[in-house]
Amino acid sequence: MSALLTLDSVSLSSPDGRLLFSDLTLALGCERVGLVGRNGAGKTTLLQAIVQGARPRSGSISVGGKIGALRQIAEQGSGRAADLLRVAEPLARLDRIERGQGTAEDFAAADWLLPQRIGEALAGVGLGSPSLDRPISSFSGGERMRLALARLLLEGPDLILLDEPTNDLDAAGRQAVSAMLANWSGGALVASHDRALLEQMDRIVELSPVGIRVVGGGWSAYEAMRGAERDRAEQAAERAESELRAAKRAAQSARERQARRDSRGRAYAASGSAPKISLGLAKRRAEATAGRSERVVARGVGQADQARDVARAALDRITPLSFSLPTSGLPASRVVLSLEEVVLQIGDRHLLGPLSFSMTGAERVAIHGKNGAGKSSLLKLITGALEPSGGAVRTGVPHAYLDQHVSLLRDDRSLLENVKRWQGLSDHDAHRVLARFAFRNQDALRLASSLSGGERLRAGLACVMGSAPPQLLLLDEPTNHLDVSSIEALEYAISRYDGALIVVSHDRSFLDKVGIEREICLG
Repeated sequence: MSALLTLDSVSLSSPDGRLLFSDLTLALGCERVGLVGRNGAGKTTLLQAIVQGARPRSGSISVGGKIGALRQIAEQGSGRAADLLRVAEPLARLDRIERGQGTAEDFAAADWLLPQRIGEALAGVGLGSPSLDRPISSFSGGERMRLALARLLLEGPDLILLDEPTNDLDAAGRQAVSAMLANWSGGALVASHDRALLEQMDRIVELSPVGIRVVGGGWSAYEAMRGAERDRAEQAAERAESELRAAKRAAQSARERQARRDSRGRAYAASGSAPKISLGLAKRRAEATAGRSERVVARGVGQADQARDVARAALDRITPLSFSLPTSGLPASRVVLSLEEVVLQIGDRHLLGPLSFSMTGAERVAIHGKNGAGKSSLLKLITGALEPSGGAVRTGVPHAYLDQHVSLLRDDRSLLENVKRWQGLSDHDAHRVLARFAFRNQDALRLASSLSGGERLRAGLACVMGSAPPQLLLLDEPTNHLDVSSIEALEYAISRYDGALIVVSHDRSFLDKVGIEREICLG
C-alpha cells in the first residue's frame, strides 16, 4: 500500500522566520507515529502545514488519503452537539423524510445508517448517548474533546492528525483516546506529551533545531535510546576531560625539561669553557627549539581544550533541564490540613461533599475525579479562595497554589518584576531565586507572556517558593501544557521536595514519579 503521508526533506519556520526543524523525511502508512519535542519545536506547525497543504520552507509534503484533524482544544463554543459532530443537516434531512416532507434531493442524499453510526462513534469515545440538541457550552472541555474524536470516527479519514488529544481529559477521557487509537485501522500522527499514549506508538519522531531522530517502538524504546545516548555523551565528555588533563601534564613536563636544559646551558656559559661564538650559536639553537616545542605543546592543549568544549556542548544539548525546590522544614508530626464534613454548593448545584480527610507531615495526595467533579474547587477551598457551604477547612502550615495556567503571573511584567512583587525581594535576591529555577542573567528580564508552558510553571514556582518556601504545595494539572522535558524536570524537583503535596492530575506516570502515597476520588 502506498504511503498515506510522505514528508521529503521538510524544513519549517515559525511566523517570525526562526527555523523550527529541518530535513524531516518520513513515509507514514497504516501505523501510529508519535511526534515529540520541546514546546515550540514545531509539532503543531507541522500538523497545520499537512492539513492546510502549506508549502514548507524547503522539501515537500504529499498526502495520499483523506485527512481528519483534531486540534489541541475543541474550539467550538456555540451551537449544539450535532453541530460539533457536523451531522445537523444530515439528521434534519432524515427528519424531513420521516415526517413525510422529504424532497427528491433529500431521498437521494439520505444516509440511512447515520443514527447507528453516530451511536457507535459516541460509544467508541465513551460518551454514551447525550442529546444532540444539547448546547456545546454545557459540555466540559474533556467532553468536547471526545465529541471531536467522535466526529473523526464519523468522517472515516484514512489518516488522523491529533494535537495533544489528552490535554484537559479525565482518566476516562484518556482511556477513550487510547482505545480509539488502539482500534484505529488507518494512519495516525500524534503530537503528545502523554507518555502512556506515546507507549502505543509504532514509531516516535523527535523534532528539534539540531536534528531529527526517529525511533522504532513506543515511549519506552525512545526513553532507552535517550538514556544510551546520554551515557555515550557522558563517556565522551569524561574522555575529553581526561585527554585535556593529560595534555596539560605533558605541557608542564615539557616546560620543566626545557627549564632544566636552559639551566644547564646557563651554567655551562658561566663556566667560561666554551668560545663565545659557540655559545651564541647554541643559544639561538636552544631558543628556536624551545619555541617550536612550546608551539607544539600549546597546539596540543588547545586541541584538547576544544575537544572538551565540543563534548560538553553535546552533553548539555541532551541533558534534561533540572531545578530544585528549596527546603520547607516541615516537621514530620505537623498537622498540615484537616477537612471535616466539607460541602460545596454553587447555586443549586451540589459540587462536592461531604468530604473529610487530614494530612500530617510530608504526605503526598492525588485528587481524582471526572471533569467537573470539583477537583479545582477543592484546591480553592483549601487555599481559602472559596468558602465551604458546610463543614470546616483548617490549614496548619504556609501553603501555595498554582493553577494549570499559572495565572498568578502578570503577563505584562518581567520575571524579575513578578518575583519581586510576590516575594518583596531586592533585584539581587530576586535574580538569585530565579537562577535556582534555571532563569539566569538576561532570562530574568523576559516578559511572562513570552514563556513556554514549562518555563511558565518554573516561573510560578519561583514566585511562590522564593525566600520563604511553603510547607504545602497545591498543583492543579501541572503537566497539561508541558513538553516531556519540562515534565521530567518537574518530576525531579517535586520528588526531592520535603514538604507536603496535593496534586490534581490524570497523568499516571507523573503521579508515580513524584511518589503519591494516597489518592482521593471525587464524584
